[in-house]
Amino acid sequence: MESMLVQPLVSKRAARLSIGAFFFIAGLCFASWASRIPDIKQHLQLSDGGLGAVLFALPVGLMVSLPFSGWLVHHFGSRKMVLLAAVLYPLILVNIGLVQQTWQLVVALFAFGLMGNLFNIAVNTQAVSLEVLYGRSIMASFHGIWSLAGFTGASIGTLMINFHLTPFVHFCIVACAAFLMIALLYRNSLRQDINADDDRPLFAKPDATLLKLGLIAMCCMVCEGAMFDWSGVYFQKVVAVSKGLIPLGYTAFMCTMAGGRFAGDKLVTRLGTLRMLQISGLVIATGLAIAIAFPTLVTATLGFMLVGIGVSSVVPLVYGVAGKSTVFSPGVALAAVSTIGYLGFLAGPPMIGFISQAASLRVSFALIAVLGFTTTIISSKTKF
Repeated sequence: MESMLVQPLVSKRAARLSIGAFFFIAGLCFASWASRIPDIKQHLQLSDGGLGAVLFALPVGLMVSLPFSGWLVHHFGSRKMVLLAAVLYPLILVNIGLVQQTWQLVVALFAFGLMGNLFNIAVNTQAVSLEVLYGRSIMASFHGIWSLAGFTGASIGTLMINFHLTPFVHFCIVACAAFLMIALLYRNSLRQDINADDDRPLFAKPDATLLKLGLIAMCCMVCEGAMFDWSGVYFQKVVAVSKGLIPLGYTAFMCTMAGGRFAGDKLVTRLGTLRMLQISGLVIATGLAIAIAFPTLVTATLGFMLVGIGVSSVVPLVYGVAGKSTVFSPGVALAAVSTIGYLGFLAGPPMIGFISQAASLRVSFALIAVLGFTTTIISSKTKF
């Protein structure tokens, strides 16, 4: 069945600005929460182990919401769900700033994960529909905006801490900024999704293509999770840098990942989706191999920069292809791929810890490099 999409009542440029704003809101809210975790930990007097247990509520909420998010987006449309999530996500963030007991934080983080995933599925469905109207790849730039919002949120968080503002006041300021963007730009969001007809299945086993796309996303997100949670530890224990240089690997990774996303669309247009995914897997594996084989400050930093470049376009590309499924509606297809992908994001960091404990951190990173290269292998066996 052919994709159905009515031309929007607004210009493509206006719609792109609107959708980009929603990606920015999502990234800003998440980064704002992450920047105040130490303060909330101290306020609730949580141990490291206690914090780890509490933080698990967020991915649990995310995973629980995955199938329902796809159904909601399919049934009500991504436009309504983007508005709902864009309003509730900052409100839940504000509630996190109000917690006084551990159980309240658990409930708030569960809701934050649940609403964050609905936001993710809905806004990516909007992006896929706009990409069809453009007739070329634009998905990576939206994810680049999310990364840029992460930097912005972290910077604002540092500023708020220096001004000695509480998380509640900080989160209220972020929520007000989000509501202002919603009021100004929501009217330009797309009113209809591609493949929005009602005869497509809502709950069904992913077909072979979606399964492969999910596995590609999973391999990439294992690598992303490794960089988020273990890059600092790698620089501390393996590269053995001074304390002030420990965050350098993570910073290098984040910078090239964000930059790669803004450049990714032009590269996809020139190289094609298949070639881009194949190259991405090779770059991920090469970067990790360099960091493993030559664990010095310069080479490890260079290696982590390559990993950032490699992972930058994989998930946006996978989401773009999945959202154009001719079997499932965009929301359902994206939810299916996200479910598989996020398993890697959640399972990857603990797996690295277990392998590192049994062997060494370099051995665990070598396994991650193999998974990065698996992105290339699976891509070569997938039809796009």
